[in-house]
Amino acid sequence: MLVERSERILVVDDEEAIRDVVCSMLLSAGYQCNQASSGKEALAVLESDSEFSLMLTDLMMAEMDGIGLLERAKEKYPEIPVVMVTAVHDISVALAAIRNGAYDYLLKPFEREQLLATARRALENRRLKMENRRYQTNLENLVAERTEKLKRANAELERSYDITLEALGDALDLKDAETEGHSKRVTAFTIAIARAMGIPQESIRVIARGAFLHDIGKMAIPDAILRKPGALNPEEIAIMREHCFRGYQMLRKIPFLAEAAEIVYSHQERFDGTGYPRGLKGEGIPVGARLFSVADTLDAITSDRPYRPAQTVQAAREEIERWSGRQFDPDVVKTFMGMPANIWEDLRKQIDSQVYRFAYSASAK
Repeated sequence: MLVERSERILVVDDEEAIRDVVCSMLLSAGYQCNQASSGKEALAVLESDSEFSLMLTDLMMAEMDGIGLLERAKEKYPEIPVVMVTAVHDISVALAAIRNGAYDYLLKPFEREQLLATARRALENRRLKMENRRYQTNLENLVAERTEKLKRANAELERSYDITLEALGDALDLKDAETEGHSKRVTAFTIAIARAMGIPQESIRVIARGAFLHDIGKMAIPDAILRKPGALNPEEIAIMREHCFRGYQMLRKIPFLAEAAEIVYSHQERFDGTGYPRGLKGEGIPVGARLFSVADTLDAITSDRPYRPAQTVQAAREEIERWSGRQFDPDVVKTFMGMPANIWEDLRKQIDSQVYRFAYSASAK
């Protein structure tokens, strides 16, 4: 009984009688069979129709021999296994062909069962490789899909975190009414400078959280000191300065805020080492804290205070430039001075009108 098979086999030999015999054997086993009389003709056949499951090719042929055909076929049609057919005296060449990518070889003369057994092995090998490739592709697609879902879940979680942080900032504003809106403004200013400096987006998210939470340690400062209308005495100043470390202690144990905690700890440091609480200097200060320092001063100068009215952005620019290299990182100042002066008022208006949302600002384009 003839078994219907879908496998198509290309038989290549420059002797028509041999091609006919081989094809007869394959057809009797239910395979489909096409013929080519040379390597060049075989390539032409493949060019017009590459849907072959196997190629059987003679080794010694005119124009293009089996080795040349093998090299071209493996380059253009790598999924088609190649079985070399050779006489006994060509055995060393046949073995070399296998090293170059041929699946197997047959020695002339061969029996029908030898041919069919070799063809079955080659076709099974191809089937397993293609099945494995499909499995790998499906697995890669599944991993990509799961990864995308995880990214979306993480993004949602991150937004949830940031909304929670915004609520903390609002709570701090209620405790320290003098600086209401300061955390949002200084965060927006810090993000703008960070972008201008070409800092990676992932790092900007961390910096934004550190900037927004810089004063969170003031939650632990007594109201009598925090809201004192007059000047603080030396003991009160010392207590007030503890807010950097207290904020760091609050945040450092929260995994997604660990890096931001370092910015909170260092936001009162100065580039020349005269700041507090640790007297850090230069690049020993986290870059986020160096960016924040400029943004914080900009907001302080351009905001109303009980002891003086708000000054202009130009006045703030001049003051920041004057303290470059002492209070501020010169590279940050250089970037800041190169930015359009009007963007700061635009950001302030957005925040005052509630258009600017911290929870989405760090990831906004």
